[in-house]
Amino acid sequence: MDGEQAFVLHSYPFRETSLLVELFGRAGGRVAVLAKGARRPRSALRGLLIGFQPLVVGWAGKGEVRTLVKAEWRGGHPLLAGEALLCGFYLNELLLRLLPREDPHDALFDAYAETLAGLGRGVASAPLLRTFEKRLLKELGYALTLDRDVESGAALDPEALYRYEPERGPIAAAPGVAEGGQGPLLFRGRALLGIAHEDFRDPRTLQQGKLLMRFLINHRLDQRPLMSRRIFQELQQL
Repeated sequence: MDGEQAFVLHSYPFRETSLLVELFGRAGGRVAVLAKGARRPRSALRGLLIGFQPLVVGWAGKGEVRTLVKAEWRGGHPLLAGEALLCGFYLNELLLRLLPREDPHDALFDAYAETLAGLGRGVASAPLLRTFEKRLLKELGYALTLDRDVESGAALDPEALYRYEPERGPIAAAPGVAEGGQGPLLFRGRALLGIAHEDFRDPRTLQQGKLLMRFLINHRLDQRPLMSRRIFQELQQL
């Protein structure tokens, strides 16, 4: 592979001078590469293989771990800091945990790059994350039904309440069930339609979008917790 647009998702020290790097490439998907000598003081790769910065890379070899043969910085993305940096770590952890190796997703790559650019410009993080989560699930084959009741086939009533089944979609809540009460998570039809159109201007849609995406991502992770989410929660408690 040569001339591949890529981002670093994570890197690990390997032996005395090298790095094992998880890349997310536009054409190659998620790939593990060995960057030989990248930790040497005079290495051309030193300081280059960092997260959230666009690269052009090349690798060679077979097997689970390839050998990195080239990496160049493409520029154009500001460095992330503060909350934006934590959000970037969250995006990377989602890709590492949910995206299979060597499964190309050029639309997801573009969505990731777009989200990082928005975070770097100081765009509000919550709508960016909700939109990326929705697109990630779609690219993984779990596209969300958000505009109709999957049992009746009827269009969603903006004022009605629906429970969301991860493998199916929204189903009208039983009569008399109150929003915010005990039992399954309920979502207002208006919020689900807003999520469908990636329109999070309504604070209620944004709040319900967070609940829905957390619910669906936890389901795909088999309820295994995300480290980045836990760190963010702990920082908020300081």
